[in-house]
Amino acid sequence: MKLQQNTRLALYSLLEFAADPERQIPAAEIAQKYEVSSHHLAKVLAELSRVGMVQSVRGVGGGYRFVGNARRLTLMDVISRFEDVLPSESVHSEKTPVGQALASVLSEIDEIAKASMSSITLATMLRIIERQQTTAESAAPGKVRTR
Repeated sequence: MKLQQNTRLALYSLLEFAADPERQIPAAEIAQKYEVSSHHLAKVLAELSRVGMVQSVRGVGGGYRFVGNARRLTLMDVISRFEDVLPSESVHSEKTPVGQALASVLSEIDEIAKASMSSITLATMLRIIERQQTTAESAAPGKVRTR
């Protein structure tokens, strides 16, 4: 499943916010970290705010903060806000048996991906990120390993 830039930005942002839900993070900080336009990111954050996943905080020290439930909010909850996740009609539009078979397999793969994305929460993603960071830090060159 290939995700559009808006979808990826929404996921990156939500994971940044959910990692520290008490902190208000300026959009510019996220835009700089992921090397995207602040203006483009603002549109994504406005949608996340509109649906109640984040809250915009104005004023000095303002930014956005996570207001969702990281243990309940799934990747598919976010993806479906930015992507067309309805079943494809390609199986019925194919004219040849080979085309129909290939379209059927691809459709099944899409359904498996959707089911997987529906079962992975932001909390799960945060644990995966933490585990990868711990692994990367312990494998860093020059790091003394003890057993």
